[in-house]
Amino acid sequence: MLLSLLAAAPSFCKTHKDEYSVSCTVLWSAVKDTLRNSGKYGILGIDNTEMTASFIIGGTLGGKRVNSVVLNGKGDACEMQVQTAYSGLTHDDAGDFKKRVDDSLAKLQSPQPATPKKPDGAAPKE
Repeated sequence: MLLSLLAAAPSFCKTHKDEYSVSCTVLWSAVKDTLRNSGKYGILGIDNTEMTASFIIGGTLGGKRVNSVVLNGKGDACEMQVQTAYSGLTHDDAGDFKKRVDDSLAKLQSPQPATPKKPDGAAPKE
């Protein structure tokens, strides 16, 4: 009985909503960076116009799980909605995705190091 309750509890779908104080265009870049470069997600589809994506996470032990993300503009802010089919004791797909998007956003917004300028007119030494 207890085993059936533990197995049934994580199977409920849920939409997780997080608001960001950046435009959806900026946030969408972080979402795409997360999906493409984290090594954790298999992309099923991306729609840049609608700012939506469907992706798979998981492996053999936890099973593959389909999730989706959509961005909605809220004035100067952006709301990220992640629909996940699984959040249980061992997995937090929405929380893990949000953390990775936060990391990508910080990386994309950090100032790039300046490249050192070469002095003009300097002759190479022999």
